[in-house]
Amino acid sequence: MYAKILVPLDGSPTAFRGFEEAVALARALGSKLVLMHVIDTFPVAVEMVPTTTWQEISDGLRQQGETLLAKGKETAGNHGVAVETRLVEARTERVADTIVQEARDAGCDLVVMGTHGRRGFNRVLMGSDAEIVLRYCPLPVLLVRHPEAQRAHHG
Repeated sequence: MYAKILVPLDGSPTAFRGFEEAVALARALGSKLVLMHVIDTFPVAVEMVPTTTWQEISDGLRQQGETLLAKGKETAGNHGVAVETRLVEARTERVADTIVQEARDAGCDLVVMGTHGRRGFNRVLMGSDAEIVLRYCPLPVLLVRHPEAQRAHHG
């Protein structure tokens, strides 16, 4: 049913909750996971940072992404799940656009990602990559709420 499942990782507890769900799903279905991390280079900030300093920042962001993906690959592998990793730089100002494009490029059948489940004014202020992916991705998208969001919603 779902041969390849894309899982965006950013190191947050919310993303990790989506990852856990994706590992369980991939294991049950015999699917391959495509773990991705988006290096968000903040295009506006680049112009304000000296080149040598920006290169150090960029290298640090890349290293963090590689470490995150390696840990995810090891964890999924320990559960018997095949994994492919992708470290990509943001293609636009919105990380969500890069996730949608990468899902297409990788030939995925499903996107699984964590969401904060924000509502009301907080959602307006902070936006939601998960919501943008849900709206614009041509593939099925499974959003997994972090337990904190579930407790807040149910009181």
